Amino acid sequence: MNKDNTVKCPNCKEVFKVDDSVYTDIVKQVRDQQFQDELNNRLESANKEKQTALQLKESELNSAFQQQLAQKQSEIEALKHKSKSELVDEVSKKEKQIQELQSKIDKSETEKKLELQQAVNAIEKQKNQLENDIKLKEAEKENLEKSLKEDFRRELDHVAKDLKLKDEEIERLKDYKQKLSTKMTGETLELHCENEFNKLRATAFQNAHFEKDNDASGGTKGDYIYKEDDTNGNEIISIMFEMKNENDHTATKKKNEDFFAKLDKDRKAKGCEYAVLVSMLEADNELYNTGIVDVSYKYPKMYVVRPQFFIPIITLLRNAGMKSLQYKTELSVIRNQNVDVTNFEEKLNIFREGFNKNYFNAANQFDTAMSEIDKSIDHLNKIKEALRLTSNHLRLANNKADGLTIKKLTHGNPTMKQKFEDLK
Repeated sequence: MNKDNTVKCPNCKEVFKVDDSVYTDIVKQVRDQQFQDELNNRLESANKEKQTALQLKESELNSAFQQQLAQKQSEIEALKHKSKSELVDEVSKKEKQIQELQSKIDKSETEKKLELQQAVNAIEKQKNQLENDIKLKEAEKENLEKSLKEDFRRELDHVAKDLKLKDEEIERLKDYKQKLSTKMTGETLELHCENEFNKLRATAFQNAHFEKDNDASGGTKGDYIYKEDDTNGNEIISIMFEMKNENDHTATKKKNEDFFAKLDKDRKAKGCEYAVLVSMLEADNELYNTGIVDVSYKYPKMYVVRPQFFIPIITLLRNAGMKSLQYKTELSVIRNQNVDVTNFEEKLNIFREGFNKNYFNAANQFDTAMSEIDKSIDHLNKIKEALRLTSNHLRLANNKADGLTIKKLTHGNPTMKQKFEDLK
């Protein structure tokens, strides 16, 4: 064994130094983040170096021993001529030296084996710790996947419930708008209007008459005539009604204006003050969908309404008629007494202006309400679409979580890939 603990490979003639720094370097390297990549190579190299060193050391020791043995043999031969006692003493000394040398060889071998075993044990301990860490991370990953899947499931359920609620809300608003626009479930338009009037006849229209116009002596007739007198028999108001339903003219789609001339003629023929067309025609026409439409710019005292404004138009015209009758009565009395009627005419004009203002305000309010309903439906549809997109994103995220594998996790990471391979 050389003093500096170096050994020479009998094959490649390379000199290796085996001392404490080599083992210290081994211990340090196994702590590196990528020690697992080099662990097997290092162990194999260390084993080969150990075997090579042992073989080399054994060869050197054997060679030295043989040389010393040969030298001693020569010395023994030389000492054969000496006395027997001297020869025995010399042989004993040489044998003792040989035993000491063999003891040193055995001790050195034992120390190297112990150091190597300690290094291997340390590496095995760290490997076991790393395997435990990997198993722990794998368990954490599985728990995280389960948690994510459960969160995705709850979120998808929540989105599905929201979509259902939004669908129900949209359908409810559509139904509400349709009812506002039609009020015609399973009825004809004339029957609908008659039923709506009869609901209030006993309470609001006790002195009114609302009957079918059956007099066609003038060549034509309207649908219904509304008349109401006061307790003295004076006429408060009279209205000629014409009802037109879209279903009645499915073959040729007509317009509201097509019936204005006939309605005006029927009004005059039956001596009615007002003419009202209750119409379902031109369902997409925003003008007629606003509420009560005054068309007196074409025919005097004529209005077009949707079915839901059948009762309101009667009420408005009736109230106007009652006020007008009151002013007429007062004016008649004053005129009979030769009193100045200027103030009363002003009151009548103020009332007319107020009536027109109230009418247009009511029409505007209805238009606003219908517009807000349309905006609500549009807003809910946008929310519904956003929720559907959210559902798609959650579904894609869930699919990605389901497709998460060890292979994908270790792609491009040779260190983790090797660790998982070692675990297998």
